[in-house]
Amino acid sequence: MELSTFRYDSMMEEINRLLLFYPFLEKTGIGNSVMGKEIPVLRIGSGTQEVFYGAAFHANEWITAPILLQFAEEYAEAVASGMELYGTDARSLYQQVTLYLAPLINPDGTDLVTGALASGMYYEGAKQIGASYPSIPFPDGWKANIEGVDLNLQFPAGWEMAREIKFAQGYGMPAPRDYVGEFPLSAPESRAVYEFTLAHDFSLILAYHTQGEVIYWKYKDLEPARSREIAEYFGRVSGYAVEETPYASGNAGYKDWFILQYDRPGYTIEAGYGENPLPIEDFPEIYRRNTGILMGGMTEILKS
Repeated sequence: MELSTFRYDSMMEEINRLLLFYPFLEKTGIGNSVMGKEIPVLRIGSGTQEVFYGAAFHANEWITAPILLQFAEEYAEAVASGMELYGTDARSLYQQVTLYLAPLINPDGTDLVTGALASGMYYEGAKQIGASYPSIPFPDGWKANIEGVDLNLQFPAGWEMAREIKFAQGYGMPAPRDYVGEFPLSAPESRAVYEFTLAHDFSLILAYHTQGEVIYWKYKDLEPARSREIAEYFGRVSGYAVEETPYASGNAGYKDWFILQYDRPGYTIEAGYGENPLPIEDFPEIYRRNTGILMGGMTEILKS
């Protein structure tokens, strides 16, 4: 896949290529974006332990999508060839864990940031929203879905507190970032992830974002069993810091809701370092530092 021109259509072409080469992979759609784009999920594995990794909740953090796609290809190739994947027998892992990967949760916003969406009704609507926030570069500063709702401030875990904080910061209406929406799960993309999660029995989730090279692992004072231990493992294999979520960002995220709902390990991974959107030249190093986390989300949960 050509990352310099990353867009929804190219991602779907890449997924279809993987399905052709590795017929044991499965794809399903968990819902649709505002513009009607299917939000795809790849399934790898047949085990009873279910794990979910989601990426690109935020439009200008799209570089996290190819992290999951490249991992899917490496994992599938190892399964097909009977080889090890980063020191672990891939076929044995495949039989023990079912991994679900949602590489692009915010397809419309991503296409806006990457230039695939540059005209039409939705583009003009986003441009009008952006004009109300002249300090945020358009479209590079865009994190929200195409209607100006921040998808990682939509989940029913302290949503009211998030609303109070973000409104006080000046994000009380549709915005390129930090607008919580009219009510929890009002955005179809967030609701799709929520309903998909409810329909499964995930032992652990990862929510991929950029940037900061930080791993957030708690929601308020909740500490699910082994969550700190696994977070520290992630920190060791990636070199990322392990921290508690800052107060201003500590509510209504997917990781927050998952911990609150299930009392199981959930993590926000802030990959890479710099200013979003991170340059594609950073991708190889970002991926290298995250392979241990991507593997550990499955191997560590088997130790529970």
